Amino acid sequence: MKKISKIITNNSKLIVLFSIILLIPALIGYYKTKINYDILVYLPDNIDTIKGQKILTDDFHIGAFSFVIMDSKSPKEVLKLEDKIKQIKGVNNAISVYDTLDISIPVDLLPDNLKEKVIKDDSTIILVTFETSTSDETTINAVKEMRKITKNPGIVSGMTSMVLDTMELSDSEITMYIIIAVSLCLIVLTLATDSYLVPIFLLGNIGMAIIYNMGTNIVLGNISYITKAITAVLQLGVTTDFSIFLYHKYENAKIKNNNSKEAMQVAIAETFKSVIGSSLTTIAGFLALCFMDLTLGTDIGLVMAKGVLFGLICVLIIFPSLLLMFDKYIDKTKHKNFMPKFDKLIDFTVKNKKIIIIIFIILIIPAIYGNKNVNVYYKLDKSLPETLGSSIANSRMKEEFNIVSPEIILIDKDINQSKLDNLVEKLKNVKGIDLVLSPKNLIDLPNDILPKEVSEIIENDKYQLIIINSTYEIASNELNNQVDVIDKIVKKYDQNAIVAGEGPLMKDLTVIADHDFKMVNYISIAVIFVLMLIVLKSFGLPTILILSIEFAIFLNMACAYFTGTELPFVASIIVGTIQLGATIDYAILMSTRYLEERKTNDKLKSINNTLHSTVPSIIVSALCFFAATFGVAVYSKIDMISSICTLLCRGAIISMAVVILILPALITLFDKFIIKTTIGMKEKIK
Repeated sequence: MKKISKIITNNSKLIVLFSIILLIPALIGYYKTKINYDILVYLPDNIDTIKGQKILTDDFHIGAFSFVIMDSKSPKEVLKLEDKIKQIKGVNNAISVYDTLDISIPVDLLPDNLKEKVIKDDSTIILVTFETSTSDETTINAVKEMRKITKNPGIVSGMTSMVLDTMELSDSEITMYIIIAVSLCLIVLTLATDSYLVPIFLLGNIGMAIIYNMGTNIVLGNISYITKAITAVLQLGVTTDFSIFLYHKYENAKIKNNNSKEAMQVAIAETFKSVIGSSLTTIAGFLALCFMDLTLGTDIGLVMAKGVLFGLICVLIIFPSLLLMFDKYIDKTKHKNFMPKFDKLIDFTVKNKKIIIIIFIILIIPAIYGNKNVNVYYKLDKSLPETLGSSIANSRMKEEFNIVSPEIILIDKDINQSKLDNLVEKLKNVKGIDLVLSPKNLIDLPNDILPKEVSEIIENDKYQLIIINSTYEIASNELNNQVDVIDKIVKKYDQNAIVAGEGPLMKDLTVIADHDFKMVNYISIAVIFVLMLIVLKSFGLPTILILSIEFAIFLNMACAYFTGTELPFVASIIVGTIQLGATIDYAILMSTRYLEERKTNDKLKSINNTLHSTVPSIIVSALCFFAATFGVAVYSKIDMISSICTLLCRGAIISMAVVILILPALITLFDKFIIKTTIGMKEKIK
């Protein structure tokens, strides 16, 4: 590391120039990276619902569909709007009841259960099918055009409409995320450092790391809007303490070394040794998300792991170069350190170890209970404001037409007609289903009366579609159980039949997410535990550290439970892993310092010295993490993003409190166990 640090300090101007030039391709990569706003595309390809969606796209040219609520019963007006919609690029077809019956046939001939689904009072439903998938750019642009034609976004329902609203809202907010996070972090850093210029260079350095990270996402093909929204603030919160650490090392080294370059070389080497272990655990925590079956985890995990790596590289290369280049100006803008020494807090921790342990034991039960029973929702549009067009349209579909969860059954075209009739009757008897339509019994009219464009939607040379409507809410337990019942019934008539649609997709998402929640937590704990075994050369310390941070995670989730907060499923899956990976650093910093102190002091003096040397750094690190995420949590109107940031900012403070208050008490309580299970410690302690 000494040779590398010399190269860095001897070429600071060249490094800064080169790092600025590299921003150009990084920015190009950032703007060229496609953003995906549909979480359902991250479901595994091998499940039936995704296979069904592929069949609908490839064989029926129904990549997606929407319902348009036409506020008119006039056949001519409805058909005129249909014609306009059909002209839009990406639209496969637009069909209403008047296509099915022909204008000359009275609507009253329709069965009542079907009529109430397609026409009611002064409104008529138009079914629009798209050639490409829900989140495809062509489909999204088609929905945009439909909204322009109808001049009312609140009448176009469906998944694509929701994806479009998510995209527009997320894109409108993301700049403010950065502004708020940077502003709050600037306040914390001004308090934590002794110069007005250092926070600017520090944030500029991290800003470069963020741009490099986001720019290189182009190699991944696309990233989710959640990843795009939280990556910058998380990277800012997680890697800021690396920069603070290097600056403090540099300032201390300058006291012993008159030459700034030599002082920086010492600072770089010491920073690398100190942060490599904590950065590896943070990276490992993020990479654990890659083991999720829902590949959104891979998306977030890879981008964030890459972000920590870029952050570390920039801290060791670009930040030292900036400090050296502007060293004189930094000295001129020095101010007194505004951060207190926290002596009273440290004295409280040392003097009240037994009380703290008792409180810890008491809190374990509600923490575990709250974590286990926190309320989670899977309905994607629930994370969006009710004032958006898609939310309004979906509400109207439910309230006016009782269309809540339309589903599609793909079944063999050559199935015996009597079997099909029997299947339809059984489906009609399933609780919660109020409409079942098959090609042969559609609107109780002979099949040859149906227009060709209608027939092509519901039947081809391989499959026929049975369309059903469930009155149960999407992602509810009732609907999930109903999908299981429907699947069992259908499979008796055709083993290869597939139940597709948003409801079944969300049911699969629920099952996969529940599995991912448990698996990711176990994997992240195991990976970080192994890394700490290697870094700390101890069995006892990693055990105590992980127990402490897991307790903090449980407390964080329990806060959501006891405050009656319902969390989006993504937040419940990823937050625990992120909190563990990001805040275990606080515990590692304290424990490594304790081991050093323990070589020359008894356990009480060791923990006292440890707290005095580490508490300020831990508080600053936690406050930076809090500052980076708190503003976004308050500002964002997208609950998926707001909830994640709320949990993370609260988690940073809880982890900080646990490490400062509870961990010292646990370390002194289990001092003998730690010494015995740490390589080389028994020989070195007094």
